[in-house]
Amino acid sequence: MDKRWVATSQEGLDALELQDIELPPPGPGEVAIDVRAAGVNPVDLKAVGRLAADAPLPFPLGYELSGVVADLGPDAELASGGGAIGDEVLAFRVRGSHATRANVPGRDVFAKPASIPFDEAAGLLLVGTTAAEMLHRVDAATGETVLLHGASGAVGVSFLQQAARLGVRVIGTCSERGADEVRRFGGVPTPYGPGLEARVRELAPEGVAAALDAAGTDEAIEVSLALVSDRARILTIVRADAAEREGLLHIGGAKPASAAFRDSARQGLIALAAARELVVPIARAYPLADGRDAMELVSSGKAGGKVVLRP
Repeated sequence: MDKRWVATSQEGLDALELQDIELPPPGPGEVAIDVRAAGVNPVDLKAVGRLAADAPLPFPLGYELSGVVADLGPDAELASGGGAIGDEVLAFRVRGSHATRANVPGRDVFAKPASIPFDEAAGLLLVGTTAAEMLHRVDAATGETVLLHGASGAVGVSFLQQAARLGVRVIGTCSERGADEVRRFGGVPTPYGPGLEARVRELAPEGVAAALDAAGTDEAIEVSLALVSDRARILTIVRADAAEREGLLHIGGAKPASAAFRDSARQGLIALAAARELVVPIARAYPLADGRDAMELVSSGKAGGKVVLRP
């Protein structure tokens, strides 16, 4: 009997249950994966709150995983080509990764390079493709300085590494505790809070070319507007309301353009991680049974890095 975390309603953490399931054999084009690690992300719980009133329940949780191929459905092939039982793999964007086993479309499954640990592989692609799209949408260019709010979080750390490869200087807002992490990955840390605009101006007297919000605070939006005149170069991944009100960029995996870009970025990010040019710091790993605790930590915004579940 396999186990899987599901939402039984739209009521947030209280709706989450670890249920026993009888997983069927993989269907046409599907790959059955024995899960070794699954990424936990704020969007997992947000997706529950956004479910339509008539959405089918229970709703399986989790969009990314790493593991071992257990079975292949008819005509199934990995996105990276081939595929056999026993192969080590990672997958994104899938449904129901917070489980002991999952059936997922082969088009979303990639061979896992041996150099990437299972925990890192499970946490690589959701934040990695988000960060890649952020850089792409504001057209960040070599030699520019940009401002990133929430730089020490999981998305922020991936952003810092990808920006450094492009030759983009990043001033990153963070707590005092997160400053060393920002420096570790090539960013210039500055604390959020009163006086942020003045601190950024001092660090970048030539100005910042773009501002990117992975924090979602009012301060992040207000300081971005004060520092960047071109609203096509202010982006948020959190505040859809502010983006609509102020005419800013807003991206999200549910948007068709975002989904298409992120799908196209997956293989390149895996190659960078295989070469250890892109790493995923793991803040904490929980056993599968403690999935609700993992989700609570991630939703609090205080994880300080990537959180994974280990079945």
